[in-house]
Amino acid sequence: MEPHVFLAVLAAAVMHASWNVLVKLRLDRFLSLLLIQALMGVGGIGMLLAFPPPTAASIPYALTSGILHLGYNLFLARSYRTGDLSQVYPISRGAAPLLTLLVTWGFMHEDVNLTIGAGVALLVAGIWAVSLAGRRGLRLDGLTLFFAIGTSLFITAYTIVDGIGGRVSGQPSSYAGMVFVFDALFLSAAALAMRGPGVVRQVAPYWKTGVLGALLAGGAYWIAIWAMTKAPIAGVAALRETSILVVMLLSMRLLKEPVTLPRLAGALLIVAGAMLIRLG
Repeated sequence: MEPHVFLAVLAAAVMHASWNVLVKLRLDRFLSLLLIQALMGVGGIGMLLAFPPPTAASIPYALTSGILHLGYNLFLARSYRTGDLSQVYPISRGAAPLLTLLVTWGFMHEDVNLTIGAGVALLVAGIWAVSLAGRRGLRLDGLTLFFAIGTSLFITAYTIVDGIGGRVSGQPSSYAGMVFVFDALFLSAAALAMRGPGVVRQVAPYWKTGVLGALLAGGAYWIAIWAMTKAPIAGVAALRETSILVVMLLSMRLLKEPVTLPRLAGALLIVAGAMLIRLG
């Protein structure tokens, strides 16, 4: 992976972690996702106006991505409703890079060398070590586990679809904008159908914080789509999950969480995996 692509994806990981840790809304998880996604859709319109249009061939990918992101948001919100974040996160985020590697290498025959493959494996192992350090196994009921695993499958699917769509589009920036618009439309329609027009009044007071979340979340995924046109999809998918290392560092700083040996070992595995992906 070229140095500038590597550094850009790391920056995206920091942005992804930051909006998850720093953007605190007094809303339930679903409404928080709705607000941020809707504002990302507004930004997406601006991106479509600012950049050359994507190819027509990429539109089906963006539409498919919008549907997959809707499933992701619904499953994520549901899994967090009854499951602890520290338990749901490693399943939903930690498994996706490995699944992405298996699909892109096994079915798409993408050129993923042994170095990148080993880097993805080390990074995923590090994510699980950091997330589950000091915990006595998973404590999730069957339905929550189902939604957490489903979230991981949706992440894998939309990552691959957007990786291909960004390449086909010829204009990854405007493709990203199109994805943001479709995501916002589908999730907004689902919210209105599920909760009625009152959702607008519920989220409106938090628009300023939502703008910050949208800038960070949108910028992070914009970079990821661009990076997947420059490097193997599996490598980018894994590298952006280094966000969990940033979450750990911010938690230690802001929440005064202790540094344990298993968490430190997991952090070293994440760094080692990232370095192998860079060299691959």
